[in-house]
Amino acid sequence: MIIPFSKYQGTGNDFVIIDNRKLFFPESEKALIERLCDRRFGIGADGLMLLQNKKGLDFEMVYFNSDGRESSMCGNGGRCIVDFAFRLKVIKERTHFIAIDGEHEAVVKNNLVSLKMKDVSGIEIHPDFYFLNTGSPHYVAFVEHLEGFNVFEQGKKIRNNSRFKAEGTNVNFLEMQGNRLFVRTYERGVENETLSCGTGVTAAALAASLNEAFLVGEEINIKTLGGDLKVRFKKLPDRCFSDIWLEGPAQLVYTGDIEI
Repeated sequence: MIIPFSKYQGTGNDFVIIDNRKLFFPESEKALIERLCDRRFGIGADGLMLLQNKKGLDFEMVYFNSDGRESSMCGNGGRCIVDFAFRLKVIKERTHFIAIDGEHEAVVKNNLVSLKMKDVSGIEIHPDFYFLNTGSPHYVAFVEHLEGFNVFEQGKKIRNNSRFKAEGTNVNFLEMQGNRLFVRTYERGVENETLSCGTGVTAAALAASLNEAFLVGEEINIKTLGGDLKVRFKKLPDRCFSDIWLEGPAQLVYTGDIEI
């Protein structure tokens, strides 16, 4: 079988995206997804997404991590599949679609994609970390000298500790650099640091707004290793947030066909 695909990246978080509206892709084959995402034996990506039809909505986003398992929400992936749908003329500038964590809105404008994230509540605040779910679970810790910090070693240790080992968690380290946040993320499913994580920078922005040491408002510029993102939100009482938007570039890298 020949499979046409598009390779996308959103601030260095890269994805294989397949138009599966005719439901031809054998998504139950975990080994196939893992191979397509392999950087030596396949196309290479942090994850793979299927664009599918969904009655009453513009489309459905089905997301798999590079280990072949269907995963929770991916913010940068969501922005990339919106651009993919826009190029296919499945949508216009505005869209309403569904992912594993529910329905989302998005807007394509000026080469940027803004994605509305789920509302957030139930944030845990501990002495040395925050824990919250922004569509995916995120551990957030504030550190110093993040440029030289060993994200892989420390992130892997936290992801596999007694609390998180069974289900896993993404692990984010952040610090303020001038008027913006710098965020680095170890992602479960990829089991490595990625150049960017959309749900991760969203979690980082919300955590920063709850930290009295940071004088941040309801719109935060964020630096990742792969590029710049912006998160805006409405801060509510009791550690709750609504109207959360993740904004940044979504770039088509190339298209191709691969035989399986």
